Amino acid sequence: MEIKRFGVKQRMSAVNEHNGVLYFAGKVAPDTSVSAAEQTKLILDALERLLNEHGSDKNHVLSALIHLHDFSDFDAMNSVWDEWIDNGNAPARTCVGGVMMDGNPLVEITITAAKK
Repeated sequence: MEIKRFGVKQRMSAVNEHNGVLYFAGKVAPDTSVSAAEQTKLILDALERLLNEHGSDKNHVLSALIHLHDFSDFDAMNSVWDEWIDNGNAPARTCVGGVMMDGNPLVEITITAAKK
């Protein structure tokens, strides 16, 4: 089976497609000066655009890995996440905390999705 790579850079691709499954690189908000809830909204909006661009949508997300800089932002992130996910279509999900990359993002989300 062919692997298609999109947004290829030296260290990573933005999206890889294999066998009808889309693997997305972690996304952070373009503006990290805003709250965790606002960052989550920006990330989910960007992911929704990418999903649509690659022949999928939020109801086809299979799994999500969410990194939080500080677990005190868990409820704020979840308030936005819960509005985004349609009832009955929640993906498998893991949420972890830890040191984040440069730019001080509060939230990073990585998803895997099936194509429609």
